[in-house]
Amino acid sequence: MQETVSDPVREAEFLAHLDAGGKVGSGDWMPDTYRNLNIRFIEMHANSEIMGALPEREWIARAPSLRRKRSLAAKVQDEVGHAHLIYRVAETLGKPRAQMYEDLIAGRGKFHNVFHYPTYTWGDVACIGFLVDGAAIVTQKALLGTSYAPYVRVMKRVVAEESLHYRHGEDILLAMASGTDEQFAMLQEAVDRWWTPIMHFFGTDIPAEDDISIRWGIKTQTNEEGRQSWLSQYVPKLWDVGIELPDPELRYDVDAATWRYTEPDWDELAELVKGEPGPTTASRLAARQLLHRHHEWVHDIITGDRVPAVA
Repeated sequence: MQETVSDPVREAEFLAHLDAGGKVGSGDWMPDTYRNLNIRFIEMHANSEIMGALPEREWIARAPSLRRKRSLAAKVQDEVGHAHLIYRVAETLGKPRAQMYEDLIAGRGKFHNVFHYPTYTWGDVACIGFLVDGAAIVTQKALLGTSYAPYVRVMKRVVAEESLHYRHGEDILLAMASGTDEQFAMLQEAVDRWWTPIMHFFGTDIPAEDDISIRWGIKTQTNEEGRQSWLSQYVPKLWDVGIELPDPELRYDVDAATWRYTEPDWDELAELVKGEPGPTTASRLAARQLLHRHHEWVHDIITGDRVPAVA
């Protein structure tokens, strides 16, 4: 990984450039702090895209119609494509893609909390497509203003495709909400289970002045700003189709112009992300390890490291 020499004067100029709304190219000088924060942030994003394909991949064969199978397969393909695009961005900062992927499948790489949870019913597919992808759109639209220019260019494409994924999830949600009593009950039960993970999705409420990623121009909104934006956009839609949310304190405070909600259990999030992987996490990492081993010959051909002999 490229090393830079500490230079307080250049670092101050760099921060002034960021404060003025300037962008940073892959070949530009940058402080180690900026480089390392970006690698950690972008690598986790890429990991989340590729791990996010697995919960829905599990449902392609069990989708209720050919149309749903095709739509879900296309979405899974997009997510894997996003991962590879974003890994390439992280690679421009000095960490090889192969190392990032090896760290992921070995359990050293981090990925978003929502992809550690199991899926039990078709209602989970609706929640991932509508709630999770909706949360992703909120955070990813904010990344269109991030300071690292290669990331911005990739995010323009990712955000456009995530909007299609949201429509896919919305279509499933609306079909279930307007379907049979059993379908509606399945959807309601899934929303009840996904509520806490979605509230965790944005992270703890850290003031902007204390968030180092905001100081270095990597993030453009606080965790709470993202959560409030998601609540404003998606809670009314859920209420419109008759879904009851499992937080009795949830309401919009008109005077304060903010959503009030019950604080989620942050220890659960810390244990999930930082602790030992649970059964679902372990099984999904095992799936990635298996795919990696079985497709080693593809990697060899693409990288040119070893071309299989022709019989």
